[in-house]
Amino acid sequence: MRNLASIQKIKALAPIEGADAIEKATVLGWQLVVKKGEFKVGDLAIYVEIDSILPDKPEFEFLKARGMRIRTVRLRGQVSQGICFPLDFLPADFNIEEGADCTEILGVEKYEPPIPACLSGIAKGKFPSFIPKTDETRVQVLQKILDKYKGVKCYVTEKVDGSSTTYYINNEIFGVCSRNLELLEDDENSLWKVAKLMDVENKLRSLGKNIALQGELIGEGIQSNKLRLRGQTILFFNAFDIDKFEYLNFHDFKNLLSKLDLPMVPLVSQEYEMENDIDTIVKMAIRKSIICPEAWAEGIVIRPFSEKIDLLLSNNNFNNGRVSFKAINPEFLLKYGE
Repeated sequence: MRNLASIQKIKALAPIEGADAIEKATVLGWQLVVKKGEFKVGDLAIYVEIDSILPDKPEFEFLKARGMRIRTVRLRGQVSQGICFPLDFLPADFNIEEGADCTEILGVEKYEPPIPACLSGIAKGKFPSFIPKTDETRVQVLQKILDKYKGVKCYVTEKVDGSSTTYYINNEIFGVCSRNLELLEDDENSLWKVAKLMDVENKLRSLGKNIALQGELIGEGIQSNKLRLRGQTILFFNAFDIDKFEYLNFHDFKNLLSKLDLPMVPLVSQEYEMENDIDTIVKMAIRKSIICPEAWAEGIVIRPFSEKIDLLLSNNNFNNGRVSFKAINPEFLLKYGE
């Protein structure tokens, strides 16, 4: 599970123009607003990420009006992502060290958006263990990875705001999965309806191998349809060889989708070289959607052309060690209250 709350160092503090009571802090690769004078550079603090729900306790009472949820906000022109609390919010016997996870001890939970009726289905079981789940790590916690892979040639795709979907063929069985569950066949479920509309099962069977495709279901009835599409479709971003337990590299993945006549998520760049500056990457994510130029893109996803697995990521429970990450567009988060 992602460390929603952890002990982190205040890396930098800077004034905010026109603000006397607040200042900008940098924690990991995040920028957020803190009370002026509450922390000094080098101090350790409890940092709680966006998408967190804090418990209904007296110390968090001020968050009740926001539904106890930590969101991206803009204060005095400064984008603020996350919140810091002093260490005395922790029990006296808690082991204070940088990086320590305090999600459970504080009772912090991850915000999960409600599931629309068209996506709710009857669970066949848990998400299959022979396929990794689709969950990209945010760039703000990956400074060491950026340093290590600086200069590596990568491709960049648009991160599309929809519902994660996985289709697979394994030992002649066709499966349909949401982010966390495998679903029984259901004519009212959008994941199944789109699979039939796009003939996904027959296309996967034609390959004669055990393989999974993963993508984002988008369109009417999905995440408020911010891209203003008609109907529903799936844009694919992963192909996974089940027998080899590895992702296809970019060129093989792209060729596979062409062979199957299935659409890929929009390609932003094929000429990107990994940079080790988080702010630069986040700025690159501030863009309008290729699909609908009137709407903000949710962000970008960056991956090396040749698949890479890194133990540093694996040890931190990030995406099974795959070097792949997202940068979310702060303007998207602000506009849509995320």
